[in-house]
Amino acid sequence: MKKVILICSLLTLVCSIAWAQSDKSKRPSPPDSVKVTTDDGVTIEIHYSKPSLKGREIGVDVAPINKIWRTGANEATTIQVDKNVTVEGQELAAGKYSLHSIPGEEKTTIIFNKVWQKWGTQYDEKEDAVRVTVANATSSVAQEQFKIDILPSGLVTLTWGSYAVPFTIKATK
Repeated sequence: MKKVILICSLLTLVCSIAWAQSDKSKRPSPPDSVKVTTDDGVTIEIHYSKPSLKGREIGVDVAPINKIWRTGANEATTIQVDKNVTVEGQELAAGKYSLHSIPGEEKTTIIFNKVWQKWGTQYDEKEDAVRVTVANATSSVAQEQFKIDILPSGLVTLTWGSYAVPFTIKATK
């Protein structure tokens, strides 16, 4: 009887630990998502994790200047569009992509990569579908946690610290 109780107790402990580790909301960089149907009928859905600055400097300690960045934390940030679109005028087929970026001091390159089911630090340039370069902007409110917003106009904005990186997605005509 003692063995049965011991085995049940151990199984309960193991299951509790496994469940706690699978609860992504408890991560230091919790998951988030945003989904919008734009004025021109494109549904854009983005899933990402929200790292915090925690006193670190963007471009130095996190999201280093001129280096590939996972554009979030943990698993790859994904973006899905349900129609063929243009991103800053460049054509992108309907589908799901991982979202990476190369932050710059004045401009940032936004990368849509065909391989989306991966850890965020995994990246192969040969799998890029589209790259666009956009001008950086300044956020009016400092953002401690990385955030992605989508407006009905198709304007997507990546915001972190005092940085904002806007780009536009439109339905292909």
